Amino acid sequence: MTRAKKTAAQPPAPAAGQHAADSHDLIRVHGARVNNLKDVDVEIPKRRLTVFTGVSGSGKSSLVFGTIAAESQRMINETYSTFVQGFMPTMARPEVDVLEGLTTAILVDQQRLGTDPRSTVGTATDANAMLRILFSRLGKPYIGSPQAFSFNVASVTASGGFKVDRGEGKTKTVKKTFSRTGGMCVRCEGRGAVTDFDLTALYDAGKSLNEGALTIPGYSMEGWYGRIFSGCGFFDPDKPIAKFTKRELHDLLYKEPTKIKVDGINLTYEGLIPKIQKSMLAKDRESMQPHIRAFVDRAITFTTCPDCGGTRLSDLARSSKISRKSIADVCAMQISDLAEWVRGLDDASVAPLLASLQQTLDSFVEIGLGYLSLDRPSGTLSGGEAQRVKMIRHLGSSLTDTTYVFDEPTIGLHPHDIQRMNDLLLRLRDKGNTVLVVEHKPETIEIADHVVDLGPGAGTAGGTVCFEGTVEGLRGADTVTGRHFDDRSSLKESVRKPSGALKIRGATANNLRKVNVDVPLGVLVVVTGVAGSGKSSLVHGSIPTGENVVSVDQGAIRGSRRSNPATYTGLLDPIRKAFAKANGVKPALFSANSEGACPNCNGVGVIYTDLGIMAGVATPCEVCEGKRFDAEVLEYRLGGRDISEVLAMPVAEAEQFFAEGEARIPAAHTILTRLNDVGLGYLSLGQPLTTLSGGERQRLKLATHMGEKGGVYVLDEPTAGLHLADVEQLLGLLDRLVDAGKSVIVIEHHQAVMAHADWIIDLGPGAGHDGGTVVFEGTPADLVAARSTLTGQHLAEYVRA
Repeated sequence: MTRAKKTAAQPPAPAAGQHAADSHDLIRVHGARVNNLKDVDVEIPKRRLTVFTGVSGSGKSSLVFGTIAAESQRMINETYSTFVQGFMPTMARPEVDVLEGLTTAILVDQQRLGTDPRSTVGTATDANAMLRILFSRLGKPYIGSPQAFSFNVASVTASGGFKVDRGEGKTKTVKKTFSRTGGMCVRCEGRGAVTDFDLTALYDAGKSLNEGALTIPGYSMEGWYGRIFSGCGFFDPDKPIAKFTKRELHDLLYKEPTKIKVDGINLTYEGLIPKIQKSMLAKDRESMQPHIRAFVDRAITFTTCPDCGGTRLSDLARSSKISRKSIADVCAMQISDLAEWVRGLDDASVAPLLASLQQTLDSFVEIGLGYLSLDRPSGTLSGGEAQRVKMIRHLGSSLTDTTYVFDEPTIGLHPHDIQRMNDLLLRLRDKGNTVLVVEHKPETIEIADHVVDLGPGAGTAGGTVCFEGTVEGLRGADTVTGRHFDDRSSLKESVRKPSGALKIRGATANNLRKVNVDVPLGVLVVVTGVAGSGKSSLVHGSIPTGENVVSVDQGAIRGSRRSNPATYTGLLDPIRKAFAKANGVKPALFSANSEGACPNCNGVGVIYTDLGIMAGVATPCEVCEGKRFDAEVLEYRLGGRDISEVLAMPVAEAEQFFAEGEARIPAAHTILTRLNDVGLGYLSLGQPLTTLSGGERQRLKLATHMGEKGGVYVLDEPTAGLHLADVEQLLGLLDRLVDAGKSVIVIEHHQAVMAHADWIIDLGPGAGHDGGTVVFEGTPADLVAARSTLTGQHLAEYVRA
């Protein structure tokens, strides 16, 4: 059945006396069907601030990022030559009938900045590039070009000869010497840290190799490793390692690859440490098997490089100074202090450079990130901090009539900082730009010129426009957002009594100033304070993740289009085993990534056709019709359902299905109950992780960690990406955890969570070196009554005390 093509509504005719070019004041979307959108039609005013609201998973990002911004970027990419397009990511046209009135879209999303160890705040914002030029011009003594100050450039020297053709068959050999001065520290290769092995975690020195001295996963004497160690001749396998000579211990641990012959077979012997570095440390930690990851965490420590002191730079790069400060010194300064230092420099020869650097640094301060330093690794920034770092390059932009797209810009911001963010959004709008914001916080929704509310529910229950109009109109609308817009939590009448305390003494991580604090156990503790005040440093730096501590951070969920909630949570394992047992076959048949995969699409469900520089085409697999499994596998059933039907079930339905009868699987039911508890009852078990919203991924991670055994739960901003209505459900979940005897410690900015706490620890009073101290400890009622801190003032205003 072919789908009828929609036609766009005709743009309005210009008013009398109006130029035709001035009549295009709307971005028109007709028939949007990306992800869960159901033929959405919407008209968005240009040069205005439009906020998109709705519960997590209702389709906000699908409309704003997946439809409007995606098509704008795709069309801009098409203006480049085919040669340039070959180096750019190919983008398919979104599923939408008509898109009119688009302007150039600039995305400022929450994607974390690269976690490359050589990427810092300075390199990500070009501030380091400007500083390198500055030091190469003004630094004393002069040591070389800007490359001499870069920790990503190594110093090299090369020499050799090459032949020059002189004609008539004559050649001449010319010798050349090439040298380049770089700023990279030789010891750590510009990483600032070196790996150190704890040898006691590699072997038991009191035993010999044949007695099982090695404690490295997979290194046993029964397989190939045993034959190599026994036949290499470098040491006696029956001799305790503690009695090895220096030479024997070096050969066991560090020996370079050496050809040997064992039992007539040619092999290569290599020391344990280089072998571990290649086989284990070369992999991403998250992709390791759990027992390998546990070994790596136990055996390998990352220590500050002793040669460069963690600065990443060589001695030569640190020897050149301006006003008695090296480039390492200024990169380590708090950016607000660095801005003042740059303001004090005055040299006409680099005036344009100083002006540009000053503008960049002032933008950091203006956007509320003055507490960072340029040498901060970019991978350690939170999602909210990363988003604001990306905003910096746009604040001073001269571009107008551009569409700026923001994804929850208030994440990670204290209520005190939200007003500053609102001012920045309004400034961008007032320069003549269209600003589109996906947001949940009422403080930001209130400044909107236009509101689009999606819903009514999430997943398949969402994807429609429930309201379009002004903020006042939203307040009176009968939508989930409208009904909860003016909700305010009240302070608890009584708080729980702690069962003990976790004593933190002399905490000095990052900007903490020898903090001493007792964190109550057995209650709901909320750690508050402005961004950069030291909350994460106190909690994550002083409460190590161990057997009794379960930590749920804001790290991204890793997974391809083959990953889904069933595979991520471990739910698929008991389901596969139950299917296999019921039908007398192997569990691997019920995996679309293994033997049960459709042979035509290899278990993906779609066929991808690469069209070179053009966007690739994905078509549903004709053999399995998108079910991903071989036809023979679908004949096996459990409780009257095949495996593809089970994966298509929503969590809520699957919870009932696996609770009783033939399909009763207690292990699966437990996981499904947790998914339902965090508000993900509408997700289908087989939905690809790549299609989940930020809030859904956060809750999926929370549900997974709830299955771990631990007495203390540490949650880092669990309300990120959650709608006002979802926050109530989260508070209920936190209460159930505490009532079950757990201790819950939450780092949070949301006033509803603060009001619900049994105990609040407030850090501040400011950010960076203006923070790092505990400014309040007590109950929320005491904090409101005192109003002695920024948090207390905003919480009092929130509960209308």
